[in-house]
Amino acid sequence: MNGANIKQFYLNSIDEEKAKLIPLKKQIFIIATLRLLTLTLGIVICYLTWNNTLLTIAIALFFFFIFILLLNYYGKLIFKKKYSLTLIEISEDELKGLNYDFSAFDGAPEKIQAEHSYSFDLDLFGDRSFFQSINRTVTFSGKDYLARCILFPQKDREVILGYQKAIQELAKKLKYITHFRIMGKITQKEIHNSSKLTETYSHKNLLYKNKFWAILTYIVPLSYIVLLILFLTGLISAIYFIPLWLVTFTISSFSIKPINSILDIFDKKTDILTTYSQLLQIIEDEKFHSTLLTSNQDLTHSQIKASLAIKKLERYCSNLNMGLSYPVILFFNPVLFWNVNYAIKVEKWLEKYQNEIPKWMESTAHMDALCSLSIFAFNHPEYIYPTIITEHFTFTGKNLGHPLIPENTCVKNNVSIDKDSYFLVITGANMAGKSTYLRTIGINHVLACMGAPVCASSLEFYPGNLFTNLRTTDSLADNESYFFSELKRLKMIIDRLQSGERLFIILDEILKGTNSEDKQKGSLALMKQLISLQGNGIIATHDLVLGSLENEYPENVKNYCFEADITENRLTFTYKIREGIAQNMNATFLMKQMGITGL
Repeated sequence: MNGANIKQFYLNSIDEEKAKLIPLKKQIFIIATLRLLTLTLGIVICYLTWNNTLLTIAIALFFFFIFILLLNYYGKLIFKKKYSLTLIEISEDELKGLNYDFSAFDGAPEKIQAEHSYSFDLDLFGDRSFFQSINRTVTFSGKDYLARCILFPQKDREVILGYQKAIQELAKKLKYITHFRIMGKITQKEIHNSSKLTETYSHKNLLYKNKFWAILTYIVPLSYIVLLILFLTGLISAIYFIPLWLVTFTISSFSIKPINSILDIFDKKTDILTTYSQLLQIIEDEKFHSTLLTSNQDLTHSQIKASLAIKKLERYCSNLNMGLSYPVILFFNPVLFWNVNYAIKVEKWLEKYQNEIPKWMESTAHMDALCSLSIFAFNHPEYIYPTIITEHFTFTGKNLGHPLIPENTCVKNNVSIDKDSYFLVITGANMAGKSTYLRTIGINHVLACMGAPVCASSLEFYPGNLFTNLRTTDSLADNESYFFSELKRLKMIIDRLQSGERLFIILDEILKGTNSEDKQKGSLALMKQLISLQGNGIIATHDLVLGSLENEYPENVKNYCFEADITENRLTFTYKIREGIAQNMNATFLMKQMGITGL
């Protein structure tokens, strides 16, 4: 399936759902009308038969039964309508995304970290970011998991292969992925941090294992049964129910405080678990083949399926809330100790499953993140899954492009680093494409380590630790100059190399914050140190003197350039990388063209 077919797929989905909505809206109107007629007709007939009590009760029950059936059917139709509308919304958002408008998706600006090894330099988070372009998560924990995949990519070959297989499998299950996303959007009550959610359920027992309340839950109902038998056999008067009720009502009132404490724990959080319950059931019911997906599915199983366990909790909490309403609080509580019973059930559930909840959240988050990566793969069928090399450092590929640059304007380039302690030195004019090239390499390295497909026709890579320095800034808050901030970042690289880390280093214009002479000396010294420490990477610079390193270190340095061509007083760029050192610089030319200098 190519790009045009992908767009047509989403257009067809929109047309199909819009066609479904036409008869669906008519059905909803008809059922709503029938509900009103049923209610009205039931009231009228009951009024006419009011003198015949039994007949009135029978008619009332009949119409009530019909009304409930219509109400349930109405609810199902409303759900179908929401489902279709959400599917249309998702398809429209994907069409926008295919046109490089990612505004419908969350770019997670809160994840921007200037001190991170590469995320700030590569524009991974925020508006119009890489994360925004791939993020399709429907839960907070899923978004967080996807962000962690980007910030802390995998380095183990087998793990990356596992992600590749999982993404490939899910990319063929677009109907399944879409269903997961729709259910997440429909049932989602609020965004909630799952780590805090799991902490919520670390609860100390208030009623469970308390012998006093445990005994009363048996003794009180039994007392009423005994009294009822004695009353029916004529041994006692019904008046004895009054003192028993007063005593049991008073005792049950003492449980209100701990019960409210239990309810406070679940305030709105059971609704969130309902969202996870729906998504967990989708995970549980699907048949997977890849090891990563099946092992993730295993997290949802303990003594009982996670979705079923959560539904039990929902039922317990619903009944517990009911115990504080009328008439339950006046009858069921003192007679059956309703609220105490269900409070104990909730606490027993917590004791049994509180250690499982983090696993369920993790499974859902994992699947949520994998769905995002699989949609990315589905939307880019021309992307390829790279080959992982672990014997030595490698980053060798053909026709690499940046996934955020539209296909019709994206100029693709090759890269070749096929041994340890090896650097590409890239010289070139302003605006010729050096920075875009560096970010293209960086973003594809991140994708490769995540197990996702990359924008290239071929790629072999070593899953090392990426470290970039493309956008150093000064810090007024920390009283740091631009130059000192850059030095700190370069020091981090040296320290990590000296500790034995295998780094993939991408630097743009070393020592920008100092004068030309210092810059040249410092840049040459730094490059020699990086080579001696077995570093690997790409250095972009305006300093042509760095090109001399290829003569001094022919086994460790290779020169490439991006040229600016000046023909008939016109400046043009090919944005294609070439071997050798740049010959044309364009700063003076541009200044003259803009009238800034009289040269």
